[in-house]
Amino acid sequence: MLQKTVLRIGSGAGLNGPLAWLSEENLKRLLAAGALICCVLFAGAANAALVRVGNLVLTADGGFKPSSLPRSTYAPINFNGEANLKAVNGSVPPPLQQLVLDFDRDGRLSIAGLPICEPGALEEATTAEARNRCPGAIVGTGHASVAIGGAGHQFLVVSAPLTFFNGPRLAGEPTVIMHARITVPAVQNFVITIPIEKRRGPYRYRATIDLPPIAGGQGALTHIDATIGKRYRSGGRERSYVSARCGDGIFSTHGRFTFTDGTIIDGSVEKACTVR
Repeated sequence: MLQKTVLRIGSGAGLNGPLAWLSEENLKRLLAAGALICCVLFAGAANAALVRVGNLVLTADGGFKPSSLPRSTYAPINFNGEANLKAVNGSVPPPLQQLVLDFDRDGRLSIAGLPICEPGALEEATTAEARNRCPGAIVGTGHASVAIGGAGHQFLVVSAPLTFFNGPRLAGEPTVIMHARITVPAVQNFVITIPIEKRRGPYRYRATIDLPPIAGGQGALTHIDATIGKRYRSGGRERSYVSARCGDGIFSTHGRFTFTDGTIIDGSVEKACTVR
């Protein structure tokens, strides 16, 4: 499937100029890192975009099924995305602090009649307990891996299932509750409320994920994948949590990755759709 990828460093909507918000020290550091970008490549997985910034390498991909969609009406889809992070020198990469995802204007979210899961119900829950407490509110699943490091290149990689629940509205907007639990080196539950903001322009929705410190700040995300989609019935109608149309032949997802060391990777992945 056709994919166009555009990645750039340290820019963002609403800035007075590129990198205008950075201090001089951070600006110099990021410009030096930018000089080491190995341009935008296509990784071994045929459609995965890869970018290197200094010691940090990010690969990202996403898509949706089915790819054949109506031109003007919306049809149910499942949306999937994946990102991998690593340090070139084999150490723990800088922790990801925030991930902002913007979704194409031709996508649509439906939560009418969908059960809600309150974050408080998940605070101390294992993955199985969380899913059993709010089964009707599950809108997606996935996996995450984190590297928890000591000195040098000695670190532990821990993986955990992810569960995404339809959450209560926040300031009138939908939310998703992301649940994960690690047990090594100690038990830590993650219950993260992700606001979904409806927007104007080429992107209809924005999801903002603020990540808390992992393992007391010693951990860093190295992998995340998710598949989002749910069919349900409400008000006598069959509904889909995520739907889309093929309005212009391209479905675009924009991402902004912000790391604790000040590095920003900002860009988009575009996938082709066909009109059915």
